[in-house]
Amino acid sequence: MAIKINWDAMGIATSVACAIHCAILPIIATSLPIFGINIIHNQIFEWGMIALAFVVGSYSLFHGYIKHHHSLSPVLIFAVGFVFLLLKQIFHQHEIWFLIVAVIFIISAHYYNYTLCHRSKCASPHHKH
Repeated sequence: MAIKINWDAMGIATSVACAIHCAILPIIATSLPIFGINIIHNQIFEWGMIALAFVVGSYSLFHGYIKHHHSLSPVLIFAVGFVFLLLKQIFHQHEIWFLIVAVIFIISAHYYNYTLCHRSKCASPHHKH
């Protein structure tokens, strides 16, 4: 039995995880440095999360484009969101605002891709040709 991974769901999950890390974790985890743990504004962790979002998002969106719907709209929406995600790393004083916009665009791209994939005739494994 083959397990099929929903890459759009993974993309949404990684975007939400990034948003939680960037927005809520600093409030909850302000005592972590006392224990020698620092994942708040840890550049390696931050860039790792961004890389993970890029890899999952790129795979998901290009898979949908190539195999299902042939629409570049989700890819372009994702690209705009990703630019805001990168801007968050550059302009720290406005980090939360860039993050909010980035997450909205990235999740929207995955949701739109998911919708287009399921509208296509080849999306269902039960579809008879």
